[in-house]
Amino acid sequence: MPDPRRAPAGEDLVAVGADLAPGTLLAAYRGGLFPMPIDPRRRRSKVAWYSPDPRGVIPLDGLHVSRSLRRSRRRFDVRFDTRYLEVVRACADRRRPGRWITDDVIKAYQRLFDLGWAHSVEVWADDELVGGLYGVRIDGLFAGESMFHRATDASKVALVELVEWLRSSDATLLDVQWTTPHLRTLGAVDIARDEYLDRLGSAVNAT
Repeated sequence: MPDPRRAPAGEDLVAVGADLAPGTLLAAYRGGLFPMPIDPRRRRSKVAWYSPDPRGVIPLDGLHVSRSLRRSRRRFDVRFDTRYLEVVRACADRRRPGRWITDDVIKAYQRLFDLGWAHSVEVWADDELVGGLYGVRIDGLFAGESMFHRATDASKVALVELVEWLRSSDATLLDVQWTTPHLRTLGAVDIARDEYLDRLGSAVNAT
């Protein structure tokens, strides 16, 4: 869930092409893949599919919540799935460096939301949306896609609330794709692709 995403290379890239239909996306996530436009500046960019090695995850029992972050939580209200499209559009803001969320991606993930597969965590201050994140939930997997903030710690608060929701609903795997220094301070770790796929198989086949 890094923002902006670094430009991956080498064996992280496993395929190019296909569409962003709901069935395609869900099959990809179940197989350990996620999409990213090759050239977000182009209106109709081809889609590349990635399976990073190593893969970034946040262990649900390993989130690092500092004392200052605990204090920050008290300043905000948090809601789920009430302003999904606003969250995605904020993550796609063209002014953000490394922007990768195109109009086609927005439409594709809106369809997933309409079908109940995608979710947003929204952080509010005085009825203003100041941070959030979105991603895809399949059984015990939550695949984080992107996050944003307009107030200090707002995206971190969204992540804390996400982890609490996942814990309470028997999820087992929080995928953040690639780790960044920021995510590592919150507990993100790298695991080998094979280990990720093993954990993924258990998560998406949970009963």
